[in-house]
Amino acid sequence: MGCTSSMYAVGRKKKKLIVPEVVVFVPSMPIPVQSDLQRPLRGLIPKDLADRLSCIRNQIVLVAEDTGGSAITELRRALEEYLSILIGLVKKEYGLEGLIEFKWKNLVDGRHEMCASNSWYELLSVIRLMAMLTLSEADSILIPKDLSGSGIRVVSSDCKRDAVDLLLKAAGYLEFCVRDVLVRIPPDIRKRFPKDLHDGVLEAISIQALGQGTEIQLGLAVECQKATLSVKRRLACEQLSYFSQAYQCLSGCDMDADNGYGKKHLWFIKWKFLGAKQAAAYYYHGLILDKGNEPSGHVTAVCCFLAAEQLLSESKKACLNFCLAAPVTRAPPLWGAMKHLHQKIPEVASRKSQMYGYLLEQENALQVLPDLPDFQLSLRPDDYQLPQIDPAWDGEKWEVQGQPLKDHLKDSEDEIETE
Repeated sequence: MGCTSSMYAVGRKKKKLIVPEVVVFVPSMPIPVQSDLQRPLRGLIPKDLADRLSCIRNQIVLVAEDTGGSAITELRRALEEYLSILIGLVKKEYGLEGLIEFKWKNLVDGRHEMCASNSWYELLSVIRLMAMLTLSEADSILIPKDLSGSGIRVVSSDCKRDAVDLLLKAAGYLEFCVRDVLVRIPPDIRKRFPKDLHDGVLEAISIQALGQGTEIQLGLAVECQKATLSVKRRLACEQLSYFSQAYQCLSGCDMDADNGYGKKHLWFIKWKFLGAKQAAAYYYHGLILDKGNEPSGHVTAVCCFLAAEQLLSESKKACLNFCLAAPVTRAPPLWGAMKHLHQKIPEVASRKSQMYGYLLEQENALQVLPDLPDFQLSLRPDDYQLPQIDPAWDGEKWEVQGQPLKDHLKDSEDEIETE
């Protein structure tokens, strides 16, 4: 076999290295590992139900591996169907929760994440995959396929709004994982989880999605002539709050020690946090302060503009560190709010420093940056609920080996006790 593989490898064309562009960061793409589900369930549930469960799961594996996770619609449809059947395995009345060993791996590097004989772990992994696919779909919407090579990014308003909807949907999946699924998994199994499944990481990705949704909304506000400075400042400050919360969640998970996507994920949050802080907060807050008549207001505004310019430089460095962290990616061309701010911040900082430089000299002391206003956050994750259990699980309508399922399970328990 080795010789055959080598022979084919000689004539194989070398693949062109493609560095993917990232707008919405997807920390990892977990997929199930093909396995036999029928054998552990034999005699406990109808054969056709066990076959369906195994067939759909294996279909998910094949589609994900063949397409690299790009067949989002097909995968989502299969996952939703699989989920409605999988719910039966977590129902206590069926007594099947710990019978099957479920295995998952990372799609990108093939690294096995974990295996566990727990149906809630499988349900958690399925919903997390649905969230990652939704984030990936939002990313693809924000990357036009017909780039002219000019480096100019044009994304329609409709695409931006669709991306926001997808980000809220992904946040809802992840919030459900943290709130309703993780708590049902025994601590001894959760201790073996890879970092990607820790509650802090899942929560960080959920909040990060809300932050990126707010970032897109800020871009829409920048393009809208009717949007006031107050609206833009509010969105900018909300964006800052989201990424600050996401960073706090990740920093508690020791991501620097992670050999997977941990460091890259942390750099992505730092990049977005610095961008939000300079853009947001300090630039738009400075514009509002500068509208007053008091000299002190102009001085404080200039301090805000200078801070925004410094943070802009730090944001560029964080972006570079994110792109270079493994696996290597590239940042998109400037677009939306960030394109506007990269142009405006240096210009405004320079002009206002010249206008009010004499006031700064009169102060004879380093100005302290003002506290940014604290706004109630607007975006919330979509409310996600599990689908209805597949009708095939209606135990009153099917029998196994001539017995109702509950009687069959009861007999099995009696046999164990007599032994």
